[in-house]
Amino acid sequence: MEDKMEESSDRREMWRSKKGGLITMPFIIGNESLEKVAGYAVVPNMILYLIKDYHMSVAKGTNILFYWQAATNFTPILAAFVADSYLGRFLIIGFASICSLLGMILLWLTAMVPESKPPTCDLLTQRCRSPTAAQMSLLISSFVLISIGAGGVRPCSLAFGADQLDQRDNPKNDRVLESFFGWYYASAAISVLIALTGIVYIQDHLGYRVGFGVSAILMLLSVLVFFIASPLYLKLNPSKSLLTGFLQVMVVAYKNRNLTFPLPDSTGSYHHRRDSNIAAPTHKLRFLNKACIIKNPGQDIASDGSASNPWSLCAVEQVEELKALIKVLPLWSTGIIMSINLSQNSFPVLQASSMDRHLTTKFQIPAGSYGMFNIISLALWVILYDRAILPMASKLKGKPVRFSVKLRMGIGLFLTCLAMAVSAIVENARRRKAIREGFLNNPHTVLNMSALWLVPQFCLNGLAEAFTAIGQRVLLLRATQEYVEHRCCTVQTRIGRGELVS
Repeated sequence: MEDKMEESSDRREMWRSKKGGLITMPFIIGNESLEKVAGYAVVPNMILYLIKDYHMSVAKGTNILFYWQAATNFTPILAAFVADSYLGRFLIIGFASICSLLGMILLWLTAMVPESKPPTCDLLTQRCRSPTAAQMSLLISSFVLISIGAGGVRPCSLAFGADQLDQRDNPKNDRVLESFFGWYYASAAISVLIALTGIVYIQDHLGYRVGFGVSAILMLLSVLVFFIASPLYLKLNPSKSLLTGFLQVMVVAYKNRNLTFPLPDSTGSYHHRRDSNIAAPTHKLRFLNKACIIKNPGQDIASDGSASNPWSLCAVEQVEELKALIKVLPLWSTGIIMSINLSQNSFPVLQASSMDRHLTTKFQIPAGSYGMFNIISLALWVILYDRAILPMASKLKGKPVRFSVKLRMGIGLFLTCLAMAVSAIVENARRRKAIREGFLNNPHTVLNMSALWLVPQFCLNGLAEAFTAIGQRVLLLRATQEYVEHRCCTVQTRIGRGELVS
C-alpha cells in the first residue's frame, strides 16, 4: 500500500515537473502582444473620435483621455497586489484579458450602433447635440474595462512567464530568463509599432467601425491564445497579503518603539521565518527593526515556529520587504515628471491633423502614428549605446567607459524638458501661421506647414525615455535585489513542498 502511495506521489511530481517551460512562452508572449496591439491602437485617434463623433470640446476630450490613462497606469498596482496576495497571476491575467475583450466590444459597439452616440450636427444651424448620460456611460464603461484589462495583463505577464522558466538548479537558468526577457520586450516594442502604424492607418482609411473591430478581434485572439495553453502553465499559489504584512510591521514597530535594540552579537533576538537564512535585519531604516524583536519567546513564538500574534511580532523578512518598498519610492518618484510629459498624447494628434502630413503626393502619415518616432528613437539609441557608442568611447579612452545610472537619469530628465520646449516652439509657429492665414477659428483646416516639424519632440522624448527609464530600472533592481532574493527563496520552498495548483 505504501509503495503504491509513493508511486502515485512520484507520478504527481513528474506531472508537475512537465508544467511550464519554453513551450508556454509563445502563448504568454502572444497574449501580451495581442493585448498591446489592441489596446495601444485605440488611444491615438481617440481624441479625434470624441471631438467628431461625440461633439466634445478639446478640453473635455483631453480630460477624459487623461483620466483614462491615469486609470490605466494605476490599475497595474492594484492588479499586481491582488495577484501576489490573493488570486495568483494566472487568474488575474485571464480575468483581465476577458475585461479588455468586453471593453473592446463595447467600444466597437459605440461605432457600430448609431443610437450609442449623438446624431450628426445640423449643417444649417451648426448645432451639435451633446451625448446623453446613457451614451456617455457606455463609452466610459468601455474605457474602464480596457483599463482593468491592461492593468491586469501588463504587470503580470512578465512575472508569469518567469514563473514558467525559473529553475535555480539549472546552470543555464540565467541565460534562459535573459532570452525570454529579450523576446518579451522585443515583442512589446513591435506590438506598439504595429498599433501606431497599421491599426491606426486602418482607422483613418476604413473608419472606426473597422478599426475598433480589428482591435476587438485581436483581443479575442489574445484571450483564446492564453486560455488554450492553460493545462501547460505552472500556477503558483499566491502568498499572504503583502499590504497586510506592511501594515503589521508599521503597527508593531510603533508598539515596540520604547524597546531597546538587542546587542549586535546576540543570537535569537529577532524572529524570522522557517527555512530562512536571514537571522537579523539590516541597519538601514533601523526603527522598523523593533517590529521583529522577540520579547518573550514562550508567548511570542508558536509551536510551529511562527508568530503567535502577527500584530505583536513580525518576521525579519516582512521588515526587509517594507524597507525595500520604501527605498523604491524615491526612485519611482523620479519618473513622475517624465510620465507627465510623455502622457501628452492628445494634443500632438490634433497638431498633426491640422498640418500637412504628406510624404509623397499620394501617401500621408496618419495623425495618430507620429508616436512611432518615439519608439523608433528609443530602440535605435538602446542599440547604438550598447553596440557602438560605448565600444567606441572605450576604445578612444583605452579603458571601459560606462555612464553612471544617475547621470543617465539626469540626462533623460533634461531631454524631456528640452522636448517640451521644442514642442512649445513648434506650436507657437503653427498657431501664428494659422492666425496669419485667417484660420484661427477653423480647427479643421490643414495648414501649409509640414507635420514633420513634430518629429524632433517625439525623438527627444524617445531618447529621454531611453536614458531615464533604463537607468531607473537598474536602480530599482539594485534597491529591490534583497527583496527579490527573499521572495525567490520563499517561492522555491513552496515549489519544493508542492504548493502548486493545477
